[in-house]
Amino acid sequence: MSILRFLFVAVVVIVLSALLLGYLAGQRTHPVPQRADTSETVARAREAGAEIGGKAAVAATRVQETVNEAALSSKIKAKMALDDLVKARDINVTTHGATVTLSGVVESKAEHDRAIALAKETNGVTQVIDDLHAR
Repeated sequence: MSILRFLFVAVVVIVLSALLLGYLAGQRTHPVPQRADTSETVARAREAGAEIGGKAAVAATRVQETVNEAALSSKIKAKMALDDLVKARDINVTTHGATVTLSGVVESKAEHDRAIALAKETNGVTQVIDDLHAR
């Protein structure tokens, strides 16, 4: 009985070894793709890289402009929030470049004038568009 068990284990080990070696050998026999480093391929890659770089620069510029506009709007809105005369929650501030548009509803002429003055005196603002309405 022990001889049969030994033979069975030996056969199983041989079969598993053959399968494993065949599997490993099969992995090595796959051809490695060849790279085509022609001057045309390199030139196309450089052109694509330059195009992507240009697009990235444009996107970075747009992001910077948007951040600057948001900062300008936030500065004005903060000034209005800290002012006793202006009710900042009733006034919308939108910025495009250095041009600020104030819209919304104000209670009085004094509040209107103060909101416009706060926007105009903010550093970086070149023009204020008045779209405020009295109640």
